Amino acid sequence: MRVEFEAELWIWEARRGEGWTFVSLPVEQSELIREVTEGVVRRGFGSLRVRATVGASTWTTSIFPGSGEGAYVLPIKRKIRTAESLEAGDATSVTVELLDL
Repeated sequence: MRVEFEAELWIWEARRGEGWTFVSLPVEQSELIREVTEGVVRRGFGSLRVRATVGASTWTTSIFPGSGEGAYVLPIKRKIRTAESLEAGDATSVTVELLDL
């Protein structure tokens, strides 16, 4: 399963000083991911392995259930933010492909 969307980068308030930066997947696609992965063994914190693409950068990581809205969140590591010239508050195109289905 592959999801493409636009999202704004945001910093996790609980780790603000450490610069943990994320994008939120759309709620509708997050619900679909839950349906498609029902019964799939999840990793730590309920995470799912994905291949993510932002701009020209592609890497393997995990998405995590977010708190509140019901959306999954995708961490955007510093290396990717630097390569793509992105900061918190910037909007970007994101592709997430679920692995291990």
